Amino acid sequence: QVQLVESGGGSVQAGGSLRLSCAASSYTFGRSYCMGWFRQAPGKEREGVAAIDADGDTSYADSVRGRFTISEDKSSHTLYLSMKNLQPVDTAMYYCAAKPGGWIGFDGDMLDPGDHSDWGQGTQVTVSS
Repeated sequence: QVQLVESGGGSVQAGGSLRLSCAASSYTFGRSYCMGWFRQAPGKEREGVAAIDADGDTSYADSVRGRFTISEDKSSHTLYLSMKNLQPVDTAMYYCAAKPGGWIGFDGDMLDPGDHSDWGQGTQVTVSS
């Protein structure tokens, strides 16, 4: 089982920026894993935000494209989500997830929560207007 620990959440005003981090067990980055960021607002279903596969291909939800950037540092086994121009609608618990295999394009955009098998505990992002 992959161990995932998110950090970096917080409270910001609209227009602000945050960078989320997800520390993953070394096993994750040593294999062909697809990693993703998801979020869940109160009363809403969990939704995909961004994903990156082992080839470095990325996908984004339409609502965040151009504002959020997913990246990874294989040397430190860390996944990142850089978020700018945050808006109140971005307020949610953000989760890191992993799936063995999973190739963006061939397997779709990998933004369906059901595509991923391992999850972190989440980090809260709150954006005030």
